[in-house]
Amino acid sequence: MSIRKVKFQRASLQLLDKIKNILESYKQKNIRVTLRQLYYQLVASGLILNTDKQYKKISGLLTNARYSGIIDWEAIEDRTRKPNIPNTFRDVPHLLQVASQCYQLNRWSNQVYYVELWTEKDAISSVISPITNKYQVSVVVNRGYSSASSMYESAQRFLENSNKKCILLYLGDHDPSGLDMDRDIGERLSEFGANVNVIRIGLTFNQVQEYNPPRNPTKLKDTRSKKYSKIYGFNCWEVDALKPEVLQELIENSILKYLDLEKYKLVQEREEKDLEDMKLK
Repeated sequence: MSIRKVKFQRASLQLLDKIKNILESYKQKNIRVTLRQLYYQLVASGLILNTDKQYKKISGLLTNARYSGIIDWEAIEDRTRKPNIPNTFRDVPHLLQVASQCYQLNRWSNQVYYVELWTEKDAISSVISPITNKYQVSVVVNRGYSSASSMYESAQRFLENSNKKCILLYLGDHDPSGLDMDRDIGERLSEFGANVNVIRIGLTFNQVQEYNPPRNPTKLKDTRSKKYSKIYGFNCWEVDALKPEVLQELIENSILKYLDLEKYKLVQEREEKDLEDMKLK
């Protein structure tokens, strides 16, 4: 639906055709991308340069394309501005219907491991969630170095599962501070007595070499940049520059390393039986 009349140059229309093809491919996979993820796909395809000027240009182009009806509003999401809307129900039967749809047992209750997935990027939450929901894995968005309160609350979850081997899968940028997150998280959780194995599943330098995501200049103001630059040079890479399907495969494979599927299915079968019993009452 067109809200505004916008005149586009021929080059912009040609680029929008490419963008529509990218968005349609992700729609078929039930993936909504952020502006930045789409931008990186355009850079990786060689359609635009990786500069702040180009990012702002793409942002403006997509805004106009959505107002003019060329691009669907639902195709791109903004994870930074989510409203907090109270849950309401039409009536009691509606409440019971929703409750039954939400009913889940703890599918990790009989597992050897307790697993969480942490990421510094809220922008990739919609890419992560289909996989973490599938395997009932908790997700934490730490957005850089976490506060003391956040680390304390996280430590309590791991302590509650101290009878299991605790695994924290981490997804973060490959930059001076991003590579330091693994150490920081592990050390600060241990201060509260939580024994957690922090495992970086991305972004690693091997993945950078394999997938060749768009690079950015290292921020030299970062106090860790000197040590980083000696090893990796003056380039860094963002985790959301990886294609969404690559991220999903990476996450799923990582989770499955610690999940006994046979035990997991037994709990799912109990869930199904409980739901059937509810229908009979």
